[in-house]
Amino acid sequence: MALSRSFFHTASFAVLMAASTFGAGSAAHADDKITIMVGGYEKHIYLPAKLAEALGYFKDEGLDVELLNEPAGVDAENQLLAGAVQGVVGFYDHCIDLQAKGKLVESIVQFSQAPGEVELVSTKHPEIKSAADFKGMSLGVTGLGSSTNFLTQYLAFKSGLQPGEFTSVPVGAGATFIAAMQQDKIQAGMTTEPTISRMLKTKEASVLIDMRTIESTRAALGGTYPAASLYMETSWVDAHKETTQKLANAFVKTLKYINTHSADDIADKMPKDFYVGDKEGYVKALADGKGMFTADGVMPADGPQTVLNVLSSFSKNVKGKQIDLSKTFTSEFVKAAK
Repeated sequence: MALSRSFFHTASFAVLMAASTFGAGSAAHADDKITIMVGGYEKHIYLPAKLAEALGYFKDEGLDVELLNEPAGVDAENQLLAGAVQGVVGFYDHCIDLQAKGKLVESIVQFSQAPGEVELVSTKHPEIKSAADFKGMSLGVTGLGSSTNFLTQYLAFKSGLQPGEFTSVPVGAGATFIAAMQQDKIQAGMTTEPTISRMLKTKEASVLIDMRTIESTRAALGGTYPAASLYMETSWVDAHKETTQKLANAFVKTLKYINTHSADDIADKMPKDFYVGDKEGYVKALADGKGMFTADGVMPADGPQTVLNVLSSFSKNVKGKQIDLSKTFTSEFVKAAK
């Protein structure tokens, strides 16, 4: 038995050495192997992640990028802090929330200037006509501590409700969100495309509050609200500037592609299962909503303060804390992008 173990250890070592020697001239360096957790990569709001992969822009930069899927952004954040991934494609608001908890995380590439989210109301509950009617209701969010939960709490607070007067229910997105609303486990909920279009098409829900465009977002939240982004721990960025620059290069090229191509062109690059059996609806929703994306990855000048104002209004974690917004994002890499 001991001989067998020795044999396999020796064989394994030989295979590893051969692989290392074979790939020495062409493989990406260890620093260029990156794992990024996406808070639901089939969602339109996080489109740049899968699109960059499909267009080959990561490989063009010599990067070996693995995209992992996690339906709730708060869980993706936890994976980052645990060191399981190097980056997260999620909402910028986590950078502010985490600084309030003593963690330095920054947006490296700002994908969007609007959340791309909608508060849907079940057609079984026509009595819900505004956020003030959330009292006593169960409201769907992707996860507790997620950006959809942050926004839901803000909309309720803005309408005069207090914590405890409504219940946030973590239901994810897509099929799980739809099932929760069909079963009346939630009476309203915040979600994104393509879930929005699916529920509107079946007339099982209607739009109460729309945050898919910059204009409607300003009306709902009081300003430009930077949302989807690539964020990373500041300490990792400082130690891996070359790799971070390559990621920024890939994503800035992707944002330019979105800005200069039709929804049809973009949809054709996506996995077919993202259409959920309705490519026409997928393309229409993308055409209507792709204006939320930035053209260059630069943080909107008025955006961070709006996000801080929103979080400070209801979050016990953020309220009253000294937040240095300049440490929650950087434009260094996107401005230097090729």
